[in-house]
Amino acid sequence: MKIIINSSSMVPIYEQIVDQVKAQIVSGDLKENDILPSVRGLAKDLKISALTVKKAYDNLEQDGFTVTVHGKGTYVAAANPERVREEQMRSVEAELDRTVQKARRCGLADAEIRKIFEIIMED
Repeated sequence: MKIIINSSSMVPIYEQIVDQVKAQIVSGDLKENDILPSVRGLAKDLKISALTVKKAYDNLEQDGFTVTVHGKGTYVAAANPERVREEQMRSVEAELDRTVQKARRCGLADAEIRKIFEIIMED
């Protein structure tokens, strides 16, 4: 499992971990029953607090992406197609929102943005 922490980002480190693990699960890089690194192991690798990793793992479990077995570790949960689809939709929506905001900052009108989108969708 590859996690890259951007210490200059405004996004909290635990959220960066959560987002990257979710992305790896949704993309299929992490599959059902794959074991995640231990809290201490990942904290050591990333040079961050174990409490930060624990918070990320707790959030992943709360969201249904992982299951923790006491004394054994944290595993990728059984794939729920609806949850995976929802996560994919959320990701696409966020990316489109960033793109629309960028287009507006560049001075494009909403009609121009829609036209660009229509042209892209034709391809």
